[in-house]
Amino acid sequence: MQVEDTAAAARVREPAMTDVARLAGVSHQTVSRVLNGHPNVREQTRLRVRAAITELGYRPNRAARTLVTGRSQQIGVVAQNSTLYGPTSMLAAFELAAAAQGFAVSVRRVRVLDRSSIAAAVEHHRDQRVAGIVVIAPTASADEALAEIPADVPLVAVDGDPGRGGALVTVDQEAGAFAATRHLLEAGHQTVWHISGPSDWFDAAGRARGWRRALHEAGAEIPPVSSADWSASSGYRAGQMLARMPDVTAVFAANDHLALGAIRALAERGRRVPRDVSIVGFDDVPEAEFFSPPLTTVRPDFDGVATETLSLLLARIEGESGPSLRTLNPTLIPRESVAAPRD
Repeated sequence: MQVEDTAAAARVREPAMTDVARLAGVSHQTVSRVLNGHPNVREQTRLRVRAAITELGYRPNRAARTLVTGRSQQIGVVAQNSTLYGPTSMLAAFELAAAAQGFAVSVRRVRVLDRSSIAAAVEHHRDQRVAGIVVIAPTASADEALAEIPADVPLVAVDGDPGRGGALVTVDQEAGAFAATRHLLEAGHQTVWHISGPSDWFDAAGRARGWRRALHEAGAEIPPVSSADWSASSGYRAGQMLARMPDVTAVFAANDHLALGAIRALAERGRRVPRDVSIVGFDDVPEAEFFSPPLTTVRPDFDGVATETLSLLLARIEGESGPSLRTLNPTLIPRESVAAPRD
C-alpha cells in the first residue's frame, strides 16, 4: 500500500529523491550513492534503486545538489592538446562514462605537460568548483606536476607512473608488449627489433620493458632500440634503417603509426610484410585492420580505463584517500602482418 501511495504521489508532482528511496526501500544516502556511481553499493540494491528511478521517472536536480554540496555536477579533465590516438580515445571514453552517471566533463587542454601548465589548468577547474579532476599524465614531467597539487583535491591520474603514490588508472603496457614480442618469437623468429616511443613517456618505457623481458626470458638476443616519436614519419625513418639490415625479420613497433611508417620503408626496399619481415603494433587504431597487410597489434581497454577512472574519482569525491592503483590488461589482436620467417 505504501509503495502504491509513493508512486501515486510522485505522479502528481515532480518525483524527488526521497520518493525513490521510499519506493526502493533504502535510505536517501543509498540513492545518492547509486546516482553517483559509488562502488560500495551491492548490485541487488543498485538494481532496485534503478528500477525505482525508472518507475517514477525521477531526474536528479543538479542545481539543488550544487547548492547542497557546494560543487557542480562537473568533472574537470587536464589533457595535452594532441591528436594522439591513445590519449584522445581515453578522453572520449571517459566523457561517455561520466555522462552516463550524470556528470558533464570540462576539458582544459595544455600545450605542454609541465608543472606550470598543469598547475594552472587544475586551478582553473578548482575555480569552476568541479566535483573532481582527472589528469591524463603520460609523461614524466606531468607526473612530477601532480606531486604539487593539494592533497584535498579529489584527483585521479591516467597513464602516469605506476610507482607513484596517489590514485592512478593505467594500462599494463609491459604486459601488452610482452605478448606482442612473444607472439613474434612463437612464430619462429630468432629475435625481435623494437621501434620505441619517446623516452619520457611511461607508455613507451613500459612497452620497451615488456619487449626486453620477453626476449630475455626466451634467451634471445636483445637488439639495440630504434628510438622514435609516435608519428608514422618517425616510424618510416626507423624502418629505413631496419630495411637495410637483412637479419631483421621481426619488428615490434611501440604504436600502430610507427608500424605504418616502417611498413612503407620496408616496401620501398623491396621487403614485404609478412613474407620478409613480420611486424606488430600497439593501440589498434581503427585503420589497423585496413593496413596492407592488416596489422597485428595490441588493443588497450579504453572503456575499462574510463570506467575505472570514474569509479576511483567518485570514491575520492566521497572522501576516500590513500594510494590506489588500478591496472588493466590489453589484448593481442592477431592479423596478417605476422608469419613464420623464411628459411
